[in-house]
Amino acid sequence: MYRVYIVEDDKGIAEGIKNCLSAWEMEVRIVSDFRNVMTEIEDFSPHLVIMDITLPFMGGYHWCQEIRKTSSVPIIFISSATDNMNIVMAMNMGADDYIPKPFDQSVLIAKVQALLRRTYDFAKGSFELKAAGAILNTNDNTLSYNGEKIELSRNEYRILLTLMENKGKVVSREKLMEALWETDCFVDENTLTVNVGRLRKTLESVGLNDLIKTKFGVGYILEDK
Repeated sequence: MYRVYIVEDDKGIAEGIKNCLSAWEMEVRIVSDFRNVMTEIEDFSPHLVIMDITLPFMGGYHWCQEIRKTSSVPIIFISSATDNMNIVMAMNMGADDYIPKPFDQSVLIAKVQALLRRTYDFAKGSFELKAAGAILNTNDNTLSYNGEKIELSRNEYRILLTLMENKGKVVSREKLMEALWETDCFVDENTLTVNVGRLRKTLESVGLNDLIKTKFGVGYILEDK
């Protein structure tokens, strides 16, 4: 049974989401203390987090950054802020999807199920991919290099997986966006750029500099040197 943690200060919306997901046999918990979101997440250990941007005390962006310091658990933002700036910022902070309010519950459950399926069911057929001395572990979404093991966010993992599966070949931006969000998630050129930039910084942190090269006007390539 999947566990879903909801961080939403509108009790009506939070209860509506809980009832919707519970009907699909998910274990759902709503935040009880907005000052201690991380403590509750560590206690509940959810498979997915649904979070509003505007919250009491600390906003959703803050908590998303805190979660990403220790976990790659999928995060879906829900918000009445529908401008591109907020959507891009949410992705930049480490979110995996963004659903504007108001939303239909059928859309929410479809996105939740798709994200859970991509994140967890994919790992059942685990294997390793290698390039430039680095090893991508599909079992736990981690990358190993020179004795170091780093945890990748879902988006970082999906981008790197697609590039490593096609190493030595140029991968179009369209193909990477399909790998990230398929047809049921938000797709945006700027969001892809943000996620590739974040992945590059993660790779550079362990000494993998210039592993991903940009082919301007086409896409990206990972060269196995």
